[in-house]
Amino acid sequence: MVHISPWESTLGLFAGASRLDVPVVYLYGPYVVDGETAPSNRDFDRSLRGRDPRWGVRELRDVETAAAGFALAAVIAMPANNLSLVFRRV
Repeated sequence: MVHISPWESTLGLFAGASRLDVPVVYLYGPYVVDGETAPSNRDFDRSLRGRDPRWGVRELRDVETAAAGFALAAVIAMPANNLSLVFRRV
């Protein structure tokens, strides 16, 4: 969801989770970590942005900053250069 939607959707996701008192937010997908990602994720990012310039593979630190009220508790490497991100309410 985070990469195939405008950035405002990510902000809304965390705002909604905060309003609903959700204890954990789990995200799965491709991410850029400190400027680094797999070449296939770079290609995917170009493809996404070609369809809609508001879409794209997000920088993990930007998502972490957007997660107001939540702390990044785990980053788990997954198949196909994806990550599972677990955010817990603080």
